[in-house]
This record gives sequence, structure tokens and C-alpha cells, in this order.
Amino acid sequence: MPDRTTGQGVREQVFGLGFTAGFASGIGVTFRHHFPGKVSWEVTGGVIKVDDKVNYSFGGELQLDLDRGTGGRVFAGVAGGYYYSAPKGGSNTMAGPGRLGVGIGGELPIGGGFHMSGKLLFTWFSDGTILPLPGAGIAYYFH
Repeated sequence: MPDRTTGQGVREQVFGLGFTAGFASGIGVTFRHHFPGKVSWEVTGGVIKVDDKVNYSFGGELQLDLDRGTGGRVFAGVAGGYYYSAPKGGSNTMAGPGRLGVGIGGELPIGGGFHMSGKLLFTWFSDGTILPLPGAGIAYYFH
């Protein structure tokens, strides 16, 4: 995030656009909004159609900054998403398409307004599976 921070968090709101891949919050294009202070949210969605098969996901995440400095931030996050994969005219073949996750992550500036993030969320799948799974993303911030 741009260096518009205090010890309490960001002093003004900033927005970000990028790409995220996560097992709980979706895979695709991401829009992020960081409020003044310590709270941010993001929405993610993407679709891929190859031949007669369609795959898509969409989701969102709420983040709370735990530690922040000019070199990056550490955050707690809660996420949810839905994943779909099916042949043309078929039904969803995903065993656990609905997902919820909770965990921690971090974000670091990589230059020119771009930031890289990573996270580890304990992810609950709608089929009852629970796994600790990673996520990663890149975003360009503006205000």
C-alpha cells in the first residue's frame, strides 16, 4: 500500500486492482478497498471456458491489519467463495463448491504501486473437508 500510514493504519482510503488465486476467496481479477484505519475488503471473480467446459469462481475477503509499517502489513482474514466446473449443459462437478476460510496473511510492496500478498487460510469446503490452504495475489494501488 502507498506510504499513507500511521501506527493505527492507513490515513486515507486506497483502492487496488489485480489478480488473486485463493482456495477460499476465488481466482481471478480482484478489486480491493482499504478504508482509513485497519480494515479492507476485496472481491474476486474469474471465468475460463475451454471447448465445452466452463470453470468459474467468485468470492470475497475481509481483512484486519494486525501490524503495519512502510515495508508491508500482516493481516487476519476471513473469506468465502463459490467454485464451479462443468461440461456444457452439465451440473457442477466440484465436490465442495462452497468455501469459507479464516487465517493470516501478509503484503509487501514490490515497486511502482504494486504489492504482492500471500495468505494461509484454514478452509472449510461445503463437503465437510477442512484444510490449511495458501493464497496469493498481486495488486496495483491507487486513490
